Amino acid sequence: MGALQATVLLCLVLLHLCSSILAQDEDWKTATATYSKETDGSIITEGACGYGDLHKISYGKYSAGLSRILFNRGSTCGACYELRCVDHILWCLQGSPSIILTATDFCPPNFGLSADYGGWCNFPKEHFEMSEAAFAEIAKKKADIVPVQYRRVKCDRTGGLRFTMSGSSHFYEVLITNVGSDGEVVAVKVKGSKTGWIPMTRNWGQIWQSNANLQGQPLSFEVTVSSGKTLASYNVAPSKWQFGQTFEGKQF
Repeated sequence: MGALQATVLLCLVLLHLCSSILAQDEDWKTATATYSKETDGSIITEGACGYGDLHKISYGKYSAGLSRILFNRGSTCGACYELRCVDHILWCLQGSPSIILTATDFCPPNFGLSADYGGWCNFPKEHFEMSEAAFAEIAKKKADIVPVQYRRVKCDRTGGLRFTMSGSSHFYEVLITNVGSDGEVVAVKVKGSKTGWIPMTRNWGQIWQSNANLQGQPLSFEVTVSSGKTLASYNVAPSKWQFGQTFEGKQF
């Protein structure tokens, strides 16, 4: 190979690498982040997605409340975001380390305050409210608010999807947690031993509802995430399932 050909080849390789890097960087979007100083606040113990105690379902401190434009009426509950503090030499940790957060809560607006001071979650601001422990992994806790970059990433979960039963004799609900892949559930169907596949409706967050009488039947679930992937877990719950019980299915 001649010197000219080698030079051309090297340039093409470098151009490809630079294009790849730029394409990856384009995935990042800008937002802001704060943290909740309440150790028993909703970021850890409750949340607007219906998850309950986040430690019990393994989301724990890596949970986040999202502003309205990101929360999207609860449809993004369970989605995963990579977050890093940027462009603030005083508050961002050196090297801009990133963390992975799960959307578990809604950060409500405060229209009595300016969007630049206190009204962090006012529409159309893109904002993440984090736990204090998670915030400390990307920025100094003395900061009130920091600029961040974020991007959606795949959720890396241990074990299968979890289905927690609730409801009454008049309706049936299931809370779906530990969802891998996109993490964002957009459709659910349930099937008893005496029924076909029944579409469920979103009650709120990731709690899905059906008015069918499914007691005394083993239950199967079909879950679809935002990318369009669908996963069926057959006979997840035995015929003697009860409200309050949690069962594990397959994983994406």
